[in-house]
Amino acid sequence: MDAVSEEQTYVDRAYSRLDSLAAGYTRRLAEIRREGGRGNPEQLFQRDSFAADYEDHLARLSHVEHQLVLGRLDSENGDIGHIGRIGLRDEDRNVILLDWRAPQAEPFYQATALNPQGMVRRRHIQSRLRRVVSVEDELLTSDAEATANLNLTGEGALMASLGSARQGHMSDIVATIQAEQDRIIRADSTGVLIVQGGPGTGKTAVALHRAAYLLYAHRNRLANSGVLILGPSSSFLSFISRVLPSLGESDVVSSTIADLLPGIVANGIDSPRASEIKGRAVWARVAKRAVEYLQRPLTTPVTLRINSFDVELTPDIIATGHARARRSDRPHNEARQSYARAVIEELVRRYLAVSETEEQDWLTADIASNDQVRRAVNLCWLPATPTWLLEHLYAHPALLKKLAPELSDEERAHLHRPRGSDFTQADIPILDELAELLGDVPVAESGDDSLESYASATIAGMDVGGGIVTGKMLAERQRQGGRRLPLAERAAQDRTWAYGHAVVDEAQELSPLAWRMVARRVPSRSLTIVGDLDQRPSGAPDGGWRELLGPLASHMREEVLTISYRTPAAVLEEAEAAMNRRNITLRHPVRAVRKVDGSLRREELDTAIEQELEFLETEFGPGQGLIAIISENPPIIDHPQISTMTPREAKGLEFDSVIIDGTIVAPGDLYVAMTRPTQHLIITPGTEI
Repeated sequence: MDAVSEEQTYVDRAYSRLDSLAAGYTRRLAEIRREGGRGNPEQLFQRDSFAADYEDHLARLSHVEHQLVLGRLDSENGDIGHIGRIGLRDEDRNVILLDWRAPQAEPFYQATALNPQGMVRRRHIQSRLRRVVSVEDELLTSDAEATANLNLTGEGALMASLGSARQGHMSDIVATIQAEQDRIIRADSTGVLIVQGGPGTGKTAVALHRAAYLLYAHRNRLANSGVLILGPSSSFLSFISRVLPSLGESDVVSSTIADLLPGIVANGIDSPRASEIKGRAVWARVAKRAVEYLQRPLTTPVTLRINSFDVELTPDIIATGHARARRSDRPHNEARQSYARAVIEELVRRYLAVSETEEQDWLTADIASNDQVRRAVNLCWLPATPTWLLEHLYAHPALLKKLAPELSDEERAHLHRPRGSDFTQADIPILDELAELLGDVPVAESGDDSLESYASATIAGMDVGGGIVTGKMLAERQRQGGRRLPLAERAAQDRTWAYGHAVVDEAQELSPLAWRMVARRVPSRSLTIVGDLDQRPSGAPDGGWRELLGPLASHMREEVLTISYRTPAAVLEEAEAAMNRRNITLRHPVRAVRKVDGSLRREELDTAIEQELEFLETEFGPGQGLIAIISENPPIIDHPQISTMTPREAKGLEFDSVIIDGTIVAPGDLYVAMTRPTQHLIITPGTEI
């Protein structure tokens, strides 16, 4: 029996077991659904939980359908083990397939001829649908007897995957993980791991596979907290969206910084200058002052008319209420309840004194609901949403000058805008800072709802418009529409969710304030931070990653990927030369392993498009492969194989061919644009690089 037929027999066995498991879960799910809504609440909840679990298992099994069996290891003692996307056992609990993340699978990625780790052969198995199309054997020993009749082709599997057409989404690299990548994937989960990698080094793929590995190795810890994946753009998240499901993992929330705050849409556009100003760490202090601005002392006594009696509200009553609220050490909106209760209690005592009546059960609620009382109480501890407060700052230059003295007049002018303007991406970390300080609005307690209602008259009295908090900011966490939400959905809806681990890609782009936003969501400080300092628009900072991370730097350790698997050698060399011409020395240059004939040329745009489409059809077939036209002002081209974008929109993406049309100003942006192709880079005439 030849090698392909031999492995086909084993692959058939693995798929048979996969189908059997899927059929079992489908049957059990159908049985639960037939039960319908019968039973007590506990039984309904239990059935709902089982149904969700069965649905999760079925989704996981369907996602690993493609290339289920990755390869095989032959050991010195004659044992054979097959490696797959997930682990499978037969009905008798015997291992059919070893999960690629299991410790026993490490030699598949780490064994070499110099350090075979007890193995004699590594076999890569390539399949299409459920049919084995080829196998590739790698020798891991010099023993002549052990190497007899082996067909050895080295890293063919890796090179084949790199030379194939791009499909608009990232493929997993589980079949071709290299030793330096595997070491990072399996690194300890504690602390902040920096993965510094230049273009084409596979750092994004490594980070995603690390997320899958941690979900496998630390299932008990991460099953209830999940993993957060942060990317630079929605197009990037779409590009990587299939990787983790294909590795059998779904307890992951993918987001950009702009989408990380539930309920806020950032459609506005900032100038680069305004974006930089908003990203500064000083906003943590500005936000604190802004919230304190809502907690106003009473400067002169106020006479309140309550049930035909005059009751005096004095500065000391408000001061006592403020003190009680601050002692609670709770966020502003939540501490307001303690403040208001203290003020109302004193007003009740004074009302009893002037009215000469006895205290009644209804009196506290009656006084608290009085319009004059409510307005006076709110004016000295104003409830607010983050959006209202930030809009108020931007719309009132004098107030912003008072609360943000660290900014110059010129800098504050960049932030001025009228109320009702769209929020921008750079506003999101500021809003998150305010949300942390303001806190949620407590649900009104029975008999005390008047203390939790926020009258529009309060805002009218301050002449600052609408926008008072009217309900909770956060979405319902546990149930929606009568079903249990998956972990990823619950986490994505909850600003306060504490993730067990986070992966931050293109991390060199994050502002100091955005890093505070990330740290807030991962209190364990278990992070994988992925990026390339040389791809920052302004270049690598002198202090490296430590300068960018701020407080998180005390927890960091750094791994550096040095081999570029994607980008052709000639393209990488020209990109480095372009940086040198701009007097920039790359901090982390990388070495290419691929040479592609004709990978670099100059050509007119129309000619380049025509020739690259012809190349893709000849090389990969009709409709296969992708071209990117990268420009500061991208043209509009309607073709399914052509994407047009700015350099910053191209971050983290890859294409078969890239055409750069027009000079790109920022050095880091040029470096990004030049290093996106796997085949060809074309520069149009007149474009300076």
